[in-house]
Amino acid sequence: MIAQLRYGRDGLQVELPDANVAAVLRQKQLSPLDDPAQAVRDALAAPIQSKPLAEIALGRDNACIVVSDITRPVPNPIILPPIIETLREAGLAPERVTILIATGLHRPATNEEIREICGDEVLATGVNVVNHRAGNEEHQVHVGTTGRGTPAYMDRVYMSADLTILTGLVEPHLMAGYSGGRKAICPGVAGCGTIMAFHGPHLLEPPEARAGNLIANPVHEEALAVADLAGGADFILNVTLDEERAITGVFAGEMRAAHEAAMALCERQAKVVLDEPADIVVTSGGGYPLDLTLYQSTKGIVAAGLICRDGGTIIIAQQNAEGLGSPEFSSLICQEDVHACIQDALRTGEICIDTWQLHVVEKVLRRCKVIAVSDLPPEDAARTPFAQADTVEEAVQRALAEHGPDARIAVVPEGPYVLGCLASDPVGQMSVGEMLRQ
Repeated sequence: MIAQLRYGRDGLQVELPDANVAAVLRQKQLSPLDDPAQAVRDALAAPIQSKPLAEIALGRDNACIVVSDITRPVPNPIILPPIIETLREAGLAPERVTILIATGLHRPATNEEIREICGDEVLATGVNVVNHRAGNEEHQVHVGTTGRGTPAYMDRVYMSADLTILTGLVEPHLMAGYSGGRKAICPGVAGCGTIMAFHGPHLLEPPEARAGNLIANPVHEEALAVADLAGGADFILNVTLDEERAITGVFAGEMRAAHEAAMALCERQAKVVLDEPADIVVTSGGGYPLDLTLYQSTKGIVAAGLICRDGGTIIIAQQNAEGLGSPEFSSLICQEDVHACIQDALRTGEICIDTWQLHVVEKVLRRCKVIAVSDLPPEDAARTPFAQADTVEEAVQRALAEHGPDARIAVVPEGPYVLGCLASDPVGQMSVGEMLRQ
């Protein structure tokens, strides 16, 4: 069979042996919205468990709108103009509105990326656009400590705003169950100390810290706890997207309620349940912008691990046009013994920036072999803990030679955008609503 994997901007066509392909996991084909901009306006006017944004904004002195950074394909040029226009009609001129780019501990967005994130129409209104800078202590405000002991430091711009609005994309998240909602606050606009604790090994090690799971998931629970200490948000607007990145749903209103509705649609769209794990999983890093760096595209490996049997092989195509990622992650992923690194972190609790991304990958490597196909320079690729192949076809032949000619292959062209799970898992058995009410 021919499969088109998400790879960079253009994709990657691969040929796989028909006899071995047991399943192709794709998002369900929900109809994209005919008029997404109107859907945004409708959601702002008739939100979930909230007053309309126009009513909330009346009498406010200024506003902060949190948006995702370049690593998330959020359609901000569609969703931001109706928000800004609603605020303008309520008396908040664009000059009193700040768009805060939720970088977490990622690098600041460049001017070119700010234009891509926001869109020309939004920038032309005169709104202020600033990057969150987690490492600058002067930019943070301490708002308390969670029950698990996480110190909550928040962006000063966000905390000083008279009106706070979160935006984002809801998709399966490798640690927190689903993205969106509370994650725009933590880790999006949290301080460095908070993000480090939030990604601590004691939160990531439990099996509940995984995609699609909201039952006793310590990462999900801690994100909510930090968000609550920050006062939550006055209003949120989250969207879901299909394979072509077209909007399938718009959810606005109260932070928890609107986020739950978005997660429910995401689950209906993205979750695919398998009766048994595969011997070989062929997947992707999600394509641009997610596979710009190895750091981000490892999410495809983690997602594949949920449906790969113990001792199986994951084959991932990830372009990585910008290389390995941050200097910290590059050093971590290229060390001689990644397992020893994580065991040390679990024993001591001491980590450095980006140890968490290594941790979730290392959990998969305990069980499965990974073969990577990428555009990384050979000298960089060879230093990672993954085997390398020039093509997906070559990697498949090597995996079949190891697992036998009857090995079962599962194909996940979209990588982490699909929530693959097993019928024996709680995620495979329960809905978002059922999990949240456990």
